[in-house]
Amino acid sequence: MTLLPLLAVILAAIAPGLLWLVFFLRTDRHPEPKALILYAFGLGMLAAIPIVALQFATEWFAQFFKDVFFSLFTLAFIEELFKWLAAYFAVRKRPEFDEPVDAMIYLVTAAMGLATIENFFVLSHLLARGGTESVGALFSIAVLRFVGATLLHAISSGFVGYFWARGKLAKGLVVATVVHGIFNYLIMTFQSQNLLLVPTLFLVGASIVVFREFEILGSK
Repeated sequence: MTLLPLLAVILAAIAPGLLWLVFFLRTDRHPEPKALILYAFGLGMLAAIPIVALQFATEWFAQFFKDVFFSLFTLAFIEELFKWLAAYFAVRKRPEFDEPVDAMIYLVTAAMGLATIENFFVLSHLLARGGTESVGALFSIAVLRFVGATLLHAISSGFVGYFWARGKLAKGLVVATVVHGIFNYLIMTFQSQNLLLVPTLFLVGASIVVFREFEILGSK
């Protein structure tokens, strides 16, 4: 991979998560320290390591079950759990973690770190296999991930953060896993039929709920 395509992949991978992160951070009336945000983002990126390892193990077991739902929802749970762990280790015992909405802010931040790593590997893989014909095509795919997989990570982690702030972490992980799993199932089902509007509408509905949750916690 030459320098220009590599730089294009890096920029296209970073842009979706960064844009959503800025959007959600602007909803916080009392901005968090930039260093702590960067730390949570970095831990979210590092979370990709155990996630990939466990997902390989899950896919190996899934071949014996031959159950698509087992695979989809188990993989979704693994990602939701480790995004929460990244946020938790970033802010535990930190005095800056002092408002209910902070739980959602740091969960989304960690999620965008993970999404950025995912975007990088997806885009670099496509480029290496000739799946894109130009730098412009890379950014077209990045736009699709901006309104798809990257937003999904933000929304599902937003649910975890909301329930974590309310002392109902387990419920948050369940809700996030269900949302994540359903979206993946819809993508898998309708992508071949060019009906991506179906999973997109599902994500829009989930987004409305999460934005409302940000308003609820932000007012406390």
